[in-house]
Amino acid sequence: MALSQSSSLLLCVFVHIALLSANLCFAADPTISYEFHFSYITVSPLGVKQQVIAVNDKFPGPRINATTNYNVIVNVFNELDEDLLITWSGIQMRRDSWQDGVLGTNCPIPPKWNWTYDFQVKDQIGSFFYFPSLNFQRAAGGFGPFVANNRPVIAIPFAQPDGDIEIFIGDWYTQNHTALRKALDAGNDLGMPDGVLINGKGPFRYNTTLVPEGIDYETINVEPGKTYRLRVHHVGISTSLNFRIQNHNLVLAEAEGHYTMQQNYSNFDIHVGQSYSFLVTMDQNASSDYYIVASARFVNESLWQRVTGVAVLHYSNSRGPVSGPLPEGPNDVYDKTWSLNQAISVRQNGSASGARPNPQGSFHYGSINITDTYVLKSVPPLTINGTLRAALNGISFVNPNTPIRLADKHNVKGVYKLDFPSKPLNRSPRKDISVINATYKGFIEVVFQNNDTVMQSFHIDGYSFFVVGMDYGNWTEESRGRYNKWDAISRCTTQVFPGGWTAVLISLDNVGVWNIRAENLDRWYLGQETYMKIVNPEENGETEFAAPDNALYCGALANLQKDQKHSSSAASTFREHSRLFLTLLIAFLAFTFS
Repeated sequence: MALSQSSSLLLCVFVHIALLSANLCFAADPTISYEFHFSYITVSPLGVKQQVIAVNDKFPGPRINATTNYNVIVNVFNELDEDLLITWSGIQMRRDSWQDGVLGTNCPIPPKWNWTYDFQVKDQIGSFFYFPSLNFQRAAGGFGPFVANNRPVIAIPFAQPDGDIEIFIGDWYTQNHTALRKALDAGNDLGMPDGVLINGKGPFRYNTTLVPEGIDYETINVEPGKTYRLRVHHVGISTSLNFRIQNHNLVLAEAEGHYTMQQNYSNFDIHVGQSYSFLVTMDQNASSDYYIVASARFVNESLWQRVTGVAVLHYSNSRGPVSGPLPEGPNDVYDKTWSLNQAISVRQNGSASGARPNPQGSFHYGSINITDTYVLKSVPPLTINGTLRAALNGISFVNPNTPIRLADKHNVKGVYKLDFPSKPLNRSPRKDISVINATYKGFIEVVFQNNDTVMQSFHIDGYSFFVVGMDYGNWTEESRGRYNKWDAISRCTTQVFPGGWTAVLISLDNVGVWNIRAENLDRWYLGQETYMKIVNPEENGETEFAAPDNALYCGALANLQKDQKHSSSAASTFREHSRLFLTLLIAFLAFTFS
């Protein structure tokens, strides 16, 4: 049947609209969408029933699987009984601190509300994770993997693995996060954790005294002869862990978004908040299964023996269950610098092709002039105004009622101060909302001086930084003579040894307000954090995105917040419109050709 001219015109219009609706992303970078429901479930990872935070009823939560330059939409439903924010550890949110998911940049999502994060994984590859940033909630779960893959045209610097496996490790308490929070509020130390979880499960019963019966443990199933990429994330509270697999080498391949020189390790120290990729080849004879171990470090390890996570590596042709003693971890009795030297051995693979921004030609970071130096000193928790607090440079950060950038946008005065000191000052400690006034396009040196008694990790949102120096003792200007100026690893979370320092270099090309924090949850909760405010004085909308249309309001701006009408994510709505147009198109064609 021949179409009339008007029918042909209508057909063209419908086809154009339908294809435009279904494929808008083809004209730009692709978009992926997720709907995450954060809720409580009851599990018994260490043999004691407790409430944990699940994502879509999973603990740990589901993977976000993106690729360089993808747009990511995550509609977060808060089904908890308290406020919620989700942060994306290591995802650099180019020009978009509005999506960062910490209290200095976002109002919290109230209970029974949902909020849609919408951001781009720009110029980035690697292994990361998401987690709740408020109220000590990460101690109860709510975390999951976030992978940014190379674009197909960019080769990875190793043979394509036969499989990709996520492993979450972390120290764990059988008390709920609310009870842990109350203990810290009362000025108490949390004490020894009750164990270590691997992928949300307790230890295999390798020891009948230390591990009770009935514990559900993790089993990683593999095929003999194949090589797997293991993405290992430390999502714990405060305890550094040593990771190892019995009789298997760990080939380090990536650290938080940057490919490393590939080196063999029999075991590897991983600190709170850090992520690594290891290539592991299943080259053993499978006479039995093998232990996967994550054990406590930098503590009295004989007393802390029960703070050990144990999973099982199971070959498909295994001839028996795992048995016998655990593989031994490092012994620091005669060499206190073992872990430090291992950390220094991690080097960047400068020849690998990955999606990486290169501000100021910063791969040649050793030849760029440093514009500012910030020495951030931490000490053991101290009493401020009758309350136990943690501090950086004597300032214990208090989260503002009105997020910093939102206050700027609406000209709310007195929310914060741009007076964070660049070095420790000889004055009494205090609680304050003090922020670093950083210079756009500066190239800064940040020294984390850890005069606390515990191993600490520090994280900077919105950036990767070059870890150029690390040692015991106090940092001085002469310490720069020992910096690695050639192939230092670039990452977003670094360890700082007790009684030691770590120096990093950062190119300040990402406009916004960015969190600097201790990843140790107890220290972070007690105030060991601040923010960098980075403003382009010639801002024209190209170096920082405007506040999103769905911004939540709180504090001094609470009157701007409207009641929420619950709906599916923007992406879901978009898909529904696409389906509608396609349905109309099919109906039109059916009518025309009938």
